[in-house]
Amino acid sequence: MFILYETPAGYAIFKLLDDNKFKEIDNLYLEFESPEKASKIVKLKHFEKFADTTEALSAATAAVEGKLSKPLKKVLKKLVVDDVQNQLLVADAKLGNAIKDKLALQCIANTSVMELMRCIRTQSESLLSGLPKKEMTAMSLGLAHSLSRYKLKFSPDKIDTMIVQAQTLLDDLDKELNNYMMRVREWYGWHFPELGKILADNITYVKTIKLVGMRDNVADTDLSDILLEELEQHVKEAAEISMGTEISEEDITNIQNLCDEIININDYRAHLSDYLKARMMAMAPNLTVLVGETVGARLIAHAGSLVNLAKHPASTVQILGSEKALFRALKTKKDTPKYGLIYHATLVGSASTKNKGRISRSLAAKASLATRVDAFGDDVTMQLGIDHRAKLETRLRMLEEGNNTRLSGVKAKAKLQKFHSVSEVKTFKVATDSTLPTTSSKKAKAEEDAPNAPSPKKKKKANQQESAVEEEQEAAAPVDTEVGDGSVKKKKKKKANQEADDSVMEATVEEPTPTSSGKKPKKSKVKKSTEDDE
Repeated sequence: MFILYETPAGYAIFKLLDDNKFKEIDNLYLEFESPEKASKIVKLKHFEKFADTTEALSAATAAVEGKLSKPLKKVLKKLVVDDVQNQLLVADAKLGNAIKDKLALQCIANTSVMELMRCIRTQSESLLSGLPKKEMTAMSLGLAHSLSRYKLKFSPDKIDTMIVQAQTLLDDLDKELNNYMMRVREWYGWHFPELGKILADNITYVKTIKLVGMRDNVADTDLSDILLEELEQHVKEAAEISMGTEISEEDITNIQNLCDEIININDYRAHLSDYLKARMMAMAPNLTVLVGETVGARLIAHAGSLVNLAKHPASTVQILGSEKALFRALKTKKDTPKYGLIYHATLVGSASTKNKGRISRSLAAKASLATRVDAFGDDVTMQLGIDHRAKLETRLRMLEEGNNTRLSGVKAKAKLQKFHSVSEVKTFKVATDSTLPTTSSKKAKAEEDAPNAPSPKKKKKANQQESAVEEEQEAAAPVDTEVGDGSVKKKKKKKANQEADDSVMEATVEEPTPTSSGKKPKKSKVKKSTEDDE
């Protein structure tokens, strides 16, 4: 048996001297306690050294993907394929399948092989002659770095860590600017409180303080580069009648130093914002067109990465950033929030209060699609985002105008058309109602021909009823005979009356049925009375 042992320096092929040792692996490590014992079990047959790190990286990546590299193929053809009876022990089953397909060589990869590889690794320095430990360590480190870069598939255009860090820093700068501005307004407000009411813009306020200093210098200072003419006149008038306290030169110096810090931070923030916009347009152009670079960067930073954001459904993207409100609403059984970070998008901000929920749901759906295209698409352009934004603007305009719009994917209602109904009477076929094969084919055919015709039993019963009615009518009619004897007429009349009574009783009285005890039922009272009459 041959053993394929892969190292960072090259391929080593060992010859297993005793095949029985491969079957008994329980105490195999005892045979590799020393280099002398290890040399009695395995012997190095050939070592194919890599020319450089590039060749080592290509061989390692081929092994990771389960493919057969060219150097390994040459070595196996030269040494192993000559003997058809030989078997090759490999550590990777995928690589073994590739060797078997290419060279028709039987490969074995199981737990016994892994144990044998561990034992060889413990004595690799003595078994592989001509490779010092220092050189092997350097080659291992270089191959590890190269393989890691290959697995990472480094692409500077798709690194979303820069966006996450830039957006987080931008939010921190905004907080610091707000704190500094609050401190400046309170600090300088003791000296010139009217200036804070006149100038609402923070940067303009800070630049004015930096240029003026004491309020007594306002009258002699030209503020035309900072303020409009009307505001400048207003500030000068307020400085003359100001109710603020007097401060020293040291105080105004510290205030102006703080103003310098605010101006520097604001300049850096503007530069960072431009950098963030450029990175967002390079990495997620469609998402940037839909929601803007600031909101898009906040969504990516909140999700952790662009790929994580692409994995979120549209309903999650809609309320991303409002998790506290969502869980509070679920806990108190109140209405859940309609929007989170997406609320700051321009499309949602331009909608009225009643339409913010609808447009945020539509925007979240389109943003989810755009994020997936940006994350997993090749040669991404911003055309998808432009088309979706145009559709959303049209929908927002229709919602604001009050026009009813149908949902996407639902067909429009058809126009009403006049039609004339045709009356059609269908008869029920009795033969098709029963599943039992009792009706013959002739009978079924007759029923199909005349479905409304009465059955033979009903015909017989109807004939009997007609004959009984005729007999009653004959009995009720007077009997006219040509016999002159009066007694004969009376007898005939009596006999006719008796027959009529018998027929009426048979029609009204039910036939007696035997009881469960076997006794005869009682006779009907009506029948008994007729016998008494006779």
